[in-house]
Amino acid sequence: MLTEKIRVFGIVQGVGFRPFTAVTAEKFHIKGTVANKGSYVEIFAQGSPENINAFMDTVRNHPPERAMILEMEHDSCEREPFSAFAIIESEKETGNIFVSPDIATCEKCRTELFDPHNRRYLHPFINCTQCGPRLTILDAMPYDRERTSMKEFPMCPECRAEYESPLSRRYDAQPVCCNQCGAEVYLLDSNLKGNEAISEVRRQIMNGKIIAIKGIGGFHLCCNAYDDNAVKRLRILKNRPMKPFAVMMKDLQTVQRECELSEGQQELLTGWQKPIMLLKKRLKTSIPESIAPDNLTVGVMLPYAPVQMLLFDEPDGIQMTDCLVMTSGNARGAPICRSDEDARKEISGFCDSILSHNRKIRIRADDSVTDWLDGKPYMIRRSRGFAPLPIMLKHAGNRQVLAIGGELKNTFCIAKNGLLYASPYVGDTADIRTVTALKESISRMCGLLEAEPEIIVSDMHPMYHTVSIAEELAREKHIPLVKIQHHYAHILSCMAENGCSQKVIGVSLDGTGYGTDGTIWGGEFLISDYQGFERVGSIQPFMQVGGDISSVEGWRIAVSLLRETLGENACLRLGLCDSQTYRIQKMMAEKQLNSVVSTSCGRLFDGISAILRIRQKSTFEGESATALMTIAEKSPCGEKINISGFTVNPIENNGFLRLPVLALAQEIAERYLYDNSDYHRQYLAYAFHAVLAEQILRTCQKIRSQSGLNICALSGGVFQNRLLTYLCKERLQNDGFKVLLHSLIPPNDGGICIGQSAYAVMQNNQN
Repeated sequence: MLTEKIRVFGIVQGVGFRPFTAVTAEKFHIKGTVANKGSYVEIFAQGSPENINAFMDTVRNHPPERAMILEMEHDSCEREPFSAFAIIESEKETGNIFVSPDIATCEKCRTELFDPHNRRYLHPFINCTQCGPRLTILDAMPYDRERTSMKEFPMCPECRAEYESPLSRRYDAQPVCCNQCGAEVYLLDSNLKGNEAISEVRRQIMNGKIIAIKGIGGFHLCCNAYDDNAVKRLRILKNRPMKPFAVMMKDLQTVQRECELSEGQQELLTGWQKPIMLLKKRLKTSIPESIAPDNLTVGVMLPYAPVQMLLFDEPDGIQMTDCLVMTSGNARGAPICRSDEDARKEISGFCDSILSHNRKIRIRADDSVTDWLDGKPYMIRRSRGFAPLPIMLKHAGNRQVLAIGGELKNTFCIAKNGLLYASPYVGDTADIRTVTALKESISRMCGLLEAEPEIIVSDMHPMYHTVSIAEELAREKHIPLVKIQHHYAHILSCMAENGCSQKVIGVSLDGTGYGTDGTIWGGEFLISDYQGFERVGSIQPFMQVGGDISSVEGWRIAVSLLRETLGENACLRLGLCDSQTYRIQKMMAEKQLNSVVSTSCGRLFDGISAILRIRQKSTFEGESATALMTIAEKSPCGEKINISGFTVNPIENNGFLRLPVLALAQEIAERYLYDNSDYHRQYLAYAFHAVLAEQILRTCQKIRSQSGLNICALSGGVFQNRLLTYLCKERLQNDGFKVLLHSLIPPNDGGICIGQSAYAVMQNNQN
């Protein structure tokens, strides 16, 4: 009789791993125990050598669907004979910790939810070992019921029996509950509870009302997506005139009716993460234009929580829509609401009723949002379903690091033992409410991961709230603070996601970042590795006039781009401004009043969008650039566009390279003044993307000839633009470059915490 001590590392808590192990042990006549150790699962397996080998092979290669085994160790040991196989009480030990993200409701639970003969019929909190809340209800590790917000709901005898039976799908499922012993939904400030409350919400939605609905990671604001009046009213109430709303569709058939869907997209859309996916609208879609104005795509997700499924299919006789707006329940700039108090204070003015429940949310988790590029997900916002799954860095040091992240689209990262745990999406920290949420989330995540940061990393910008938080925490903890350049952090995040430790040509394009020379950077070429970077090129600098307002009023950027070439007459003819305004802009630029020198690629897109009369100003971040991309994607010419008449070769000055974007802006304006038809606007919008991609290629070629480097890493918020990213990737790859792109880490500021933490843990550890 052989006894093996087995340690399994990875996502093996909260995914039914211990019950799976017990059932597998019974199958192979194995006796012993299994227990959570906080940082891993420990198994003692006793049996014949043949059976133990078969048992370990099954555990390693056929684990539960939601599990992710990163490492498995085993050693023979001496133990007294076991009488059976048992799940024993969890114990805490130090080491790597893997916290499961929240998991969408599985098909078996969905079937039970609508089975009148099942005792969990219409139960809004149905779950099992394969689905349900995880991170958002967790207080501490190991993952057991008494360390979650479910500890407030003692199990009834029937649930307890399932929880303790190896034959049950809910064997050792921590959030297990039923209609008798679980949490309860209710209509806030009303006597309606349970399914009566859900029916009332369905009735109100079909009568054009807006409802706030508490889910797994926070509140949504919801209305009938086909009710144009309700959608427009929500836009007015939320002061969101143009930014697209996400929609939740009842089922896959509804999605296929309204959107184009590839096989890979369908797999992700219906999988256990169930993110919001940007899908191309069908030409004959019924989705109102008010959902995603001037967009070819719409953000779509499927129901991932039982209460959402009941909103669509509660058997109460109410004729219900199959498409609901489901947008984040928050005030502009604030974090998503997670409690009744939050909802009353922040979003009660945006809705007619609030459907809540009494299961507490410990950590906020917005919906993840992803585009699709090159046959893979291309993340926009990484949160529910993905966070806090870590990235593993080879050759990393053992430093414990807290990386604060960026000012906008904030996420933070905790690094421990070479694992980089990025948090769920927090928000824009220009708002003090988000700052408060960030501090709270950092404290809770450090507790969950048992992390004691030895170093804090932040951006360099002297005016960022995140930098102030980093300085404050460093003082409180008496640990060093390292500030690293924004665009360099972008490149490191791309390298870390791709497991690259070689030196790369980093192409970092975004809105604005504080440069090491005190100017505003935003379109940068950086020779980078984990030890540092050299800035070898940028887009051509221009004067950004008007201070912060210029980041939303693209016409100001357009005037700056054309001021020294085409001048006042062109600006007037393009409708950018009147004569008096032009002269004020010119004077401010010449005297550098409320003006900064900028290489911002994001602002370049805003300026071109204004020149082509697509957007003169933005009502949300990226609006002008997104509209420019959309117009370009409508161009019937596509890649057949001839760019030979445009300036493409970089300007070289003492070895430093500049993209000739001022000449490009002038050429776009001259051609549009000659022919401003809609067809020609589309042509020029595409030409802008194509020429910029060609300029990037020529610059990378020049850097390669000087440095010998042949790997390009593309990162930064401008590379959220799928057309530009595709054109750059194709050109670079066709010229022999190896191209690193993001996939599950956003290229925007939501990903820079990964780069910040990678820098700190890789110092002097790079091979």
